[in-house]
Amino acid sequence: IPNEIPQRTLINHATIMYLKCPEKCRKWSKSVMLQLKSKRNFFLYRSAFELWGQGRTHNELQSSLRKYPLEKMAPFTQRESTYKINVYTFNKTLVFQERIKKIDTLEFLPFQGKVSLKNPDHIFFLLEDYGSDPNNIPDEPLHVYFGRWIADGQRELIRSHSVKKRHFIGNTSMEAGLSFIMANHARVKAHDLVCDPFVGSGSLLVACSHFGAYVCGTDIDYNIVHGIGKASRKNQKWRGPDENIRANLRQYGTEHLYIDVLVSDSSKAIWREGPLFDAVVTDPPYGIRESTRRTGSQKEIGKPPEDLSGESHVPVSMVYQLSDIFTDLLRFAAHYLVMGGRLVYWLPVYRPEYRDEIVPQHPCLRLVSNCEQTLSSHTSRRLITMEKVKEVEVREALALLLDSRFRPYRGHNAFREKYFSGVSKRRGKAEQSSSSDGGTDPQSE
Repeated sequence: IPNEIPQRTLINHATIMYLKCPEKCRKWSKSVMLQLKSKRNFFLYRSAFELWGQGRTHNELQSSLRKYPLEKMAPFTQRESTYKINVYTFNKTLVFQERIKKIDTLEFLPFQGKVSLKNPDHIFFLLEDYGSDPNNIPDEPLHVYFGRWIADGQRELIRSHSVKKRHFIGNTSMEAGLSFIMANHARVKAHDLVCDPFVGSGSLLVACSHFGAYVCGTDIDYNIVHGIGKASRKNQKWRGPDENIRANLRQYGTEHLYIDVLVSDSSKAIWREGPLFDAVVTDPPYGIRESTRRTGSQKEIGKPPEDLSGESHVPVSMVYQLSDIFTDLLRFAAHYLVMGGRLVYWLPVYRPEYRDEIVPQHPCLRLVSNCEQTLSSHTSRRLITMEKVKEVEVREALALLLDSRFRPYRGHNAFREKYFSGVSKRRGKAEQSSSSDGGTDPQSE
């Protein structure tokens, strides 16, 4: 890849790459794209373009395009070549007529060839960025770009691994794109050993095995681990005989990397002491669609049940507070990650109360990144990536108790209540708006 560094702009969870050296693009663009497509994270790139112009408004874009050298446009605007222009918007949908109007504003460009919508020689894109907040979409774009399309990223990887096509799914199966992003943050590579202590239906194991890692996990839910019980798919009452995590890896040709999943309480130590895993990648339950629970009881139990050893035994469970989940998760990572290994997990937050200090910390783990995914106007979840920088010592346990930085933030425990209070408020506003718009009183009918 040439020394010129491509300019990159992050737009709505996808990266658009603009190649800034057009005089060389014709010579090396295909080889560059072949190299990029061989990279493990190229699925994050939606497309690569040769940038011709950009601006904060369409007037600025037109001024930028008029300054672009004609000799650089010439190879793609010849009379004998065909072309088409696509309009792509981020975080906003435009109707067909609006797209045509925007294309018409580019009629000053020196295209001499004919338009071909089915099989053009060259494809150009007008890109409009409307920000990343779906709850606050501006009327006009924040930035506009125009350029020649070179290649698409590995988006087919996300489509082929879509949970809609997956053999076995659960109520909270992580979507393919986010699963691969988490594996990237964890720097998962071939021959690594990766653990998911809240494995669920194994979406994260599928993503990590794609990069050649050996995978394993635990979950307290006996039914999900063994693939039995009620199905999560619509119009299907019970899970089939071969609906399980192993079958998912078999579907994608990575069953040989599957070690096993265990029915286990993540708050209890079951592994031998010492570093075991190259990465811990997980999505703990938030208490919204899946309950947060661990084994135990508020009551004192004098003796175990008579059928304790039976397969049908379901251990008594109790509420597992979110603050305790994250404390135990960081402790687990500090004890069982190899040096330099990474912990990647999602942290749900109530946005009005968020501050960096509420992100859980551990003296043996260094915070690498903290990325937000907006869920609603008042809630979001943050993708937290941490790296193990030192081994656990006995004195670290005392530091966790005495240092306020490492104490659990109890505000996480109210996330469920705050989440549903926001839902109730939105419903109330919608009903009030409906009534004010002329809705009839049901008592008067």
